[in-house]
Amino acid sequence: MRIKTFEAYQIAYRQSVEDPEGFWAEVAQQFQWRKPWKKVLSWNFNEANVKWFEGGVLNITENALDRHLAQIGNQPAIIWEPNDPEDKAVSISYNVLHDRVCRFANVLKKHGVKKGDRVCIYLPMVPELTVAVLACARIGAIHSVVFGGFSAKSIADRINDAECNMVITSDGAYRGSKVIPMKETVDAALDQCRSVKHVIVMTRTRTPVSMLKGRDLWWEEEVKHVDSVCAAEPMDAEDPLFILYTSGSTGKPKGVVHTCGGYMVYAAYTFANVFQYEPEEVYFCTADIGWITGHSYIVYGPLCTGATSLIFEGVPTYPDASRLWQIVEKHQVNILYTAPTAIRSLMSFGLDYVKGHDLSSLKKLGSVGEPINEEAWHWFKTNIGSDNCPLADTWWQTETGGIMISPLAGITHEKPTFATLPLPGIQPVIVDENGKEIEGNGVSGNLCMKFPWPGIIRTTYGDHERCKQTYFSTYPGMYFTGDGCLRDEDGYYRITGRVDDVLNVSGHRIGTAEVENAINMHLGVVESAVVGYTHDIKGQGIYAYVIAESEPEDAEMFRKDIAATVSRIIGPIAKPDKVQFVTGLPKTRSGKIMRRILRKISEGDMGNLGDISTLLDPAVVEDIKRGAL
Repeated sequence: MRIKTFEAYQIAYRQSVEDPEGFWAEVAQQFQWRKPWKKVLSWNFNEANVKWFEGGVLNITENALDRHLAQIGNQPAIIWEPNDPEDKAVSISYNVLHDRVCRFANVLKKHGVKKGDRVCIYLPMVPELTVAVLACARIGAIHSVVFGGFSAKSIADRINDAECNMVITSDGAYRGSKVIPMKETVDAALDQCRSVKHVIVMTRTRTPVSMLKGRDLWWEEEVKHVDSVCAAEPMDAEDPLFILYTSGSTGKPKGVVHTCGGYMVYAAYTFANVFQYEPEEVYFCTADIGWITGHSYIVYGPLCTGATSLIFEGVPTYPDASRLWQIVEKHQVNILYTAPTAIRSLMSFGLDYVKGHDLSSLKKLGSVGEPINEEAWHWFKTNIGSDNCPLADTWWQTETGGIMISPLAGITHEKPTFATLPLPGIQPVIVDENGKEIEGNGVSGNLCMKFPWPGIIRTTYGDHERCKQTYFSTYPGMYFTGDGCLRDEDGYYRITGRVDDVLNVSGHRIGTAEVENAINMHLGVVESAVVGYTHDIKGQGIYAYVIAESEPEDAEMFRKDIAATVSRIIGPIAKPDKVQFVTGLPKTRSGKIMRRILRKISEGDMGNLGDISTLLDPAVVEDIKRGAL
């Protein structure tokens, strides 16, 4: 399963392309299965139909927990570092985590949750979040984790789409210097939801909350009344494991579905190989479990490999910008996986916050969420890795389940800003706008995959046609990533950014239509158009062009009101960074907004707007240019 040399990578890659079924069957055999699979793979990209390890029966929690107990039961599975550095960190062994997961699984069963039910989890980055996720998987319930920064409306949309019958939350959350109400937000969401029967609330901040008799239950009380014996539910490899919502180019978030068998195999295989994980290493991923990175590389990948995974509740700049380096020193972290946004933010504070911290335990670094720019790559490698830690710049998506293109730490020759080479089993192609494959090196185009891998999306929950249209219809016979890409003379891949109307803000995908819909709900807004622009910290910022009913008397206050509306409807992560009031938008005669013009203006590239003769009113462009922020 582990690749140790570049030559071994080349052999594994060749085998994975020539005999994919044989290759993945060999990888999958290293896991614990109740019943062997009858067929390794069946697939039809035109129908968006992929199945791996059909007929195989397993439970992912037996692979993440039970099978480790005999050998490494006392090893830490999770180290939890709280928001406040004055609070005590907590180490949870595989034995203790197994006990807690089984107890909480019994709580879920006691309140009627069964195999196939959907459970919404809205929790801060506390150990209970991992427990809740694994408890759902233990009994075959499908978990849908919602990031703690989302609004009540965003939670309600997700609960209603998945028809969840339970929500797991907390009274509140600590995030830096803020205390965030969680239960209160859930209560507001549930005013719009009919399917939820119970809400389980854990205590974190001691924020006063409303508890409804018959619906709301305290976590701490419930676990007292169950035992710690809970047999794992037998699951077919293709049974759904979780739904995770991601923004698309249309307003409604898509519920990406991953299944038990293929996802497990792929998450664990990629974790072990990209990070070259060695027993007893301490691995620290700074992501939130509310995103796919947290699912695959805080919970499932590390635990299925028997790793020690560090979970951090807080933010990298609280109480000051040395917080991450304190954690690395305190817990002797060996592998650090973080986002370019975090790196750029910490760079801006200077090196004084790094100095004085012993980072010599670090052996490997990783970057995730967006392509890392060259300056941040060198800063991270030199100042944090002391120029002797390999840096894995990983490219992948919610829909891929795991890392697709990346250096293998210490094995692949690195090149700044390049994700380098595809992992075994990944067959990328670059195509032109007509879907014709562009062969050879030194080329650029749109990035597609021509063959399935075990972690690939299976469907979008409740709407398979949307899955088909979004990922498999643009270029028939291929999975379209939505990203532009170039392949250099060495065959290395560099991701050049989204080619659809999806922004990548601080590593989070946000659909332009989603933000526009929220802005348009604000009183006094007629219409809006949203584009991304280059942002020093976030990578991409959100630039909104807004047509108001009348010229705002106080433009700055109106901008704040719009930001507050977006925060309430989607969440603070989607707030526009810039709002420009305009009298019109550049539209074609068919009514389509020409976003490429707005993108150019947002970047200050006024002299190269291309052909504007097809616009209904070309004069609008001059007005927008004059008012550019």
